Order: sequence, then C-alpha cells, then structure tokens
Amino acid sequence: MSYSYLGPSGTFCEQALLTVDGAADAERVPAVSVDTALAAVRAGEVDAAMVPIENSVEGGVSATLDAVAHGDALQIVAEVLIPVTFQLAVRPGIERLEDIKVISTHGHAWAQCRGWAEKHIPGVRFLPASSTAAGAMGLLEPECPYDAALCSPLVDTQAGLTLLAEGVEDNAGAITRFILVTRPGAIPDATGSDKTTAVVTLTDDHPGGLRELLDQFAMRGVNLTRIESRPTGGGLGQYFFSVDLEGHLSEPRVADALAGAHRMSADVRFLGSYPSATPLVSPVPAHASAQAYAAAGEWIARLRRVGRTEA
Repeated sequence: MSYSYLGPSGTFCEQALLTVDGAADAERVPAVSVDTALAAVRAGEVDAAMVPIENSVEGGVSATLDAVAHGDALQIVAEVLIPVTFQLAVRPGIERLEDIKVISTHGHAWAQCRGWAEKHIPGVRFLPASSTAAGAMGLLEPECPYDAALCSPLVDTQAGLTLLAEGVEDNAGAITRFILVTRPGAIPDATGSDKTTAVVTLTDDHPGGLRELLDQFAMRGVNLTRIESRPTGGGLGQYFFSVDLEGHLSEPRVADALAGAHRMSADVRFLGSYPSATPLVSPVPAHASAQAYAAAGEWIARLRRVGRTEA
C-alpha cells in the first residue's frame, strides 16, 4: 500500500495515517493540499489518502467536503479521530512572546488557538499556511516572513523546533476527524457500529425540499450525525448537502433511506460505509430493524402470491 496525506511530514494528517495498520512501514507521500492528496488517489499514483473532514470546534473541512463531492468518484473506507493539541514554535532568535509579531499556521489551527494568541500576544498578525507542519517547517528557512507557528507535537519531535509554549489551544479536548479515501471498490464489512457518508444535491428547489430529504432518513430510523450544506459552484442559492449517518449500506433501513433520497434527486453520490471510530449508541427503532424489514417483505410476497392464485 502507498498513501498520500496533507503534508509536509509532521501534520495531524500523518499522525492519523500512522494509526492505520501497516502505514508506518508503507510509502507515505506528503501533499501540499487536500485536492493534491486526493488527485493522487484518482490518478492511481497512491492507493489511499488520509485527509481531514471535520473538527469538533470548527466543523466540516470545506476543502475535503468539496473535493470528494466533485470529480471522479472516491470511497471512504475508514475514519480516524485524533485529539488535537498545539504548540507554539518560534524561529531562531525569538525568546519572548512579546517578540512575536506574526504567527503562521493552517486556518483551522488558528481558529482553535486565536483566543490564546490574542490574550498572550496582543496585536499579533496571522499568516495562513497550507498546513500546520508547513508553517512550522518554514521557521527553519533563512528568510522566514513570520516569527512563530502553531503546530502539532509530532512535527516538533521530527524537526527539533524551538518551543515557547505548549497546550495553547482554546478548547482542551478538541478532536479532528480524518477519513481514509480510496478509489471505489469493495465496501468494508458491517461491524454493527458503522457510518455511511453521501452527498445529495436537491435539483428541485421548492418549499420544504430539505425537510422532505431529511424525512427519508427519519421515517426509517436512520440517525444523521452530520449534515452540512456547500455551494455547488453553479450560482448563488445552489447547494449540495454532505451527510454522515449511522448504519451500513447492507442494512435494509439505510439502503431504503438512500433509495428514497435518490428518488427525490438523481444527483446522489454514495461515498462509502465504514466502521465508526467510536461506538454508536443511537438505538434502531423496532420498525426499522432488519427483522421488521424482512417480515414486511415476506408479508408483501404472500399478498402477491395470493393475488396470483385467485387470478
């Protein structure tokens, strides 16, 4: 196996990838962006990519939501949750917080540490970086245009950076969710604690359209764990919906709900069913159980047989 990930080396993405069996000894190719990492998968240059999709503080990662929704089909085969903590690394010569005028890091990292920075380094300016590790590694460049970077402990361990502060995140216990993405193939077997991800575009804009879509899941006892709207790029007011739901495509209730969504909009992209990184505890209503679906199917079959006999 070979993998791409949002790089350079030392990102939270690489930390997530290293939790995958065999990844530590496999070829790992850092990418400059989520789009680049996924493009390598689509082109067959690597077997899979690890990219961020959601953060417990900032919500969905728009670059990933958009990249998997458009272009050649991709499939999510696993998810990884990584607790997020940040360190403040500085370039050589910076010894005090008051010496810092400009900080660089990824936008999501800045959002999670902005409060700490504004409190401890008033007036500091933020310079966006393509990733936390990219911002940190830039400190080693002779003409670095910033004084400090917010990064993960992994990049500090690998690069030997100079630290001024640790645990600078505003929300202790923040978690980022990562997904392992491949080209379409076999769906991982159901484990009893699974998630399914899909993208739905409502092509018919009318009052109650979103509620009708949500009803497809609610009436079948399918719990949505995430729903986000993203612009399609086709014009103002045109959006698609990215959803995560509890359950596996092999479950009748999940398949039926997705079929219902497809009846409402032919523009539905199935992105995979895969094991949940945490146990799912939402109970399945009795009417939505596999046994209830089987019993209902047998009842309909009997009715059809009776009808043919009488005819």
